[in-house]
Amino acid sequence: MSGIGKFTALQSREYRLFFFGQMISLSGTWMQSVAQGWLVYSLTKSPFYLGLVAAFGSLPILLFSLFGGIVADRIRKRNLLLLTQSLSIIPALSLGILTDMNLIKVWHVALFATFLGTVNAFDIPARQAFIIELVGEKSLMNAIALNSTVFHGARLIGPVIAGMAIAYLGLPACFYLNALSFTAIIFALSKMRVKKSNRKEKTMGILRDLNEGIKFITSKPDIYRIILLIAVFSIIGLPCFTLLPIFAVEVLRAGPQGFGFLVGATGGGAFLSGLFLAYKGDVENKLRLMSLSGLCFSIFLLVFSVSSSVYLSIVALLFIGWGTVSFFATANSFVQLSVSDNLRGRVISVYAFVFLGFAPIGNYLIGILADSFGVTKAVAFSSIICIVASTLFLTTNIQKIFLKTTETRNMRNY
Repeated sequence: MSGIGKFTALQSREYRLFFFGQMISLSGTWMQSVAQGWLVYSLTKSPFYLGLVAAFGSLPILLFSLFGGIVADRIRKRNLLLLTQSLSIIPALSLGILTDMNLIKVWHVALFATFLGTVNAFDIPARQAFIIELVGEKSLMNAIALNSTVFHGARLIGPVIAGMAIAYLGLPACFYLNALSFTAIIFALSKMRVKKSNRKEKTMGILRDLNEGIKFITSKPDIYRIILLIAVFSIIGLPCFTLLPIFAVEVLRAGPQGFGFLVGATGGGAFLSGLFLAYKGDVENKLRLMSLSGLCFSIFLLVFSVSSSVYLSIVALLFIGWGTVSFFATANSFVQLSVSDNLRGRVISVYAFVFLGFAPIGNYLIGILADSFGVTKAVAFSSIICIVASTLFLTTNIQKIFLKTTETRNMRNY
């Protein structure tokens, strides 16, 4: 089979529409993410407010994503996604207008971040659980990897464009372009022909439905340990990215264009990881890859925290991006392939609840730490916690990793 033939998910017409629609829409989303961070820092010059606004954006995911998973299991995911993507235009357009008119205040940014976070609490579980309806179980790992590729490819493209737009066109352009970009995924969803899934099980009420998803996770030790490591990364590791505007201006003296390249470097490493996983098709020893990529993320986060060179920082962020996607894409597929169709929305909502919902706690904490001790010390402290957690995850799974590696070698010998 040729290399390109390994991207099996793209053989599905519906997934191709989803893939290219997301590519445009997510590029706009990353443009807005960069513009929003730059806007908050320009208004306040405070790492605390950077963390606080980021917390407002992710708090609704903590509050509502579990309910969003229940909704995703009860109604057609395509229709739910059409609604969430349409609603996402509102904050982008509003921020663009207010910024353009010089009326923007920090509380406006926090308000619209909260609105978008609420929409995402319903969008994320539906989006993740929708993939299998487009490609089926056999191509699920491939589709998840491709999803990571398009997400982080947009993370590479969007911030670089945003940095240039901020420098030459002004902040409002980023928000307007993001509002326009949502039309691509809305068009793609409207053109899909997805069969209505058969639901054989009756719901037993919101709380019992939710409890069923949580009980499944706690009954599976491998999944439970993965969720715990995700929690550590979400609370103490990933929130460090909210401090990138300060690193760009105060530590590296790189300006708005340098800020775009720093964010883009993370997306570049992530894109390469997603592309490799999509080409490979599947990973036999997922626990080994998760362990090594978790350590890669943690170690290079420490390297980034002590770097005073733009070039070293970019290299560190490339490896951080690679580690992030290699870990989370593999964890996502591991979890989804372990659960039945009727539970998938709820289990993925727990995954999203921990992955993204814990972010407001982390964003708030990192803002306080950076305000009290400085950004470099705050990120260094966070990286050390992540290194300890990743090492514990590796040692806990070392026997299973070794047995799986031995089994794979024996099969190849035959």
